[in-house]
Amino acid sequence: MQKKFEKVLMPVASKLGNNVVLMSLRDGFLIITPLIIVTSIFLLIGNFPIPGWSEFWIKVCGPQFPDWFSAVSNSVFSFTGILSAIAIAYAYGKNRGLDPIQSGMVSFISFLILTPTSIVLGKKTVSAVETQFLGPNGIFLGIIIALISVEIYRFAIKRNWTIKMPDGVPPAVTKSFDALIPSALVVVFFFLIRILFSLTSFHTAYNFIYTILQTPLKHVGISLPSVLLYNFLASFFWFFGINGPSITNSVWQPIFFVSTQDNLKAFQNHASLPHIYTQPFIDLFTTYGGGGSTLALLIVVFAICKSKRLLELGKLAILPGIFGINEPVIFGLPVVLNPVIVIPFILCPVLNTLISGIVMNLGWVAWTNGVQLPWTTPPIISGWLATGSWTGSALQIVEIILNILIYYPFVKMLDKQYLKEEKAAAEKDLDIDFSEV
Repeated sequence: MQKKFEKVLMPVASKLGNNVVLMSLRDGFLIITPLIIVTSIFLLIGNFPIPGWSEFWIKVCGPQFPDWFSAVSNSVFSFTGILSAIAIAYAYGKNRGLDPIQSGMVSFISFLILTPTSIVLGKKTVSAVETQFLGPNGIFLGIIIALISVEIYRFAIKRNWTIKMPDGVPPAVTKSFDALIPSALVVVFFFLIRILFSLTSFHTAYNFIYTILQTPLKHVGISLPSVLLYNFLASFFWFFGINGPSITNSVWQPIFFVSTQDNLKAFQNHASLPHIYTQPFIDLFTTYGGGGSTLALLIVVFAICKSKRLLELGKLAILPGIFGINEPVIFGLPVVLNPVIVIPFILCPVLNTLISGIVMNLGWVAWTNGVQLPWTTPPIISGWLATGSWTGSALQIVEIILNILIYYPFVKMLDKQYLKEEKAAAEKDLDIDFSEV
């Protein structure tokens, strides 16, 4: 049975993991992530979840206090669409063997070509760009532009549609002329696309993508069944030694990125949060201690286990586990191909997702505000910071306790098995044939 699963899943997982488009989406979002985390910290400081915090600092620093911090956060959050276009094109170009900087630049220009440059104010039309086109609502358009612009650029480069410079010309000059015709093709293509959409009822490519693709995908991708499937697959792949999140993130990450940015925008504007399921929800309310929610497993190990193997593993793994790093458990216990531990390893994240989704939907626990905390932020602290409420921490405590109860019988079973193995090994070492001495 196990071999059949491996035979079917390994090729699928390998194809997904090595797919150049999915790899580029993942790598592109990873380029942006450090900026989002850093600027999220500024937003969090400006809106720290303590009653009277903002009021106190406004009295001390003046009414400009919130503006100082929002200026930093807006520098990234208001431009996530265009940043996605640049970063994903950079990664895609690099993975396609092209100049990554030039790939990012042609995507950037293409995004600007398709961006509406006028706003209707009453009866007047004003030349301006709305930040909604450049921010979270433009992320899916940015993804599409990045992939198409790089493919057109690559098409021209592969066919040597370049201007050849004579020998002796500096390499930098040659490189710039090599990019001239491919870049021109990209610009002309998106220029024609802009004209085409201006003749339709959508008027802009942005309106078309947002209405036809981004909104429906967002609703489907951030539904409870979708998030349950995400966590089931992420844990299930780990059983076979495949990094589950690297596979599932390739598909779901763009959707979670958009929902997170939507919540962040609402949080900045002190409006009601639109989504339950965001990247912080996935990172902070479905698994504790890494994939499979193995922090609970380690707590059980210290509470009841007697086998030296498990206790030594617990000592090595507990500190990284608090910060969400659990490779020592996955490969040291191991979880990989372990039929005993795989049941709670899959069950805990799925159950955590279900409980978190239900209690947040009922309004018992505050929703994640979109502030992107590092995924290594320890539980309880992360629950409070991500929701701005003690209810987030309380939910994490309840789920960790529940995970402990789920892991308990399975860890106990494994402990007995390891004790028998250790006892048998000890007896074998003591079984000396004295007739040979």
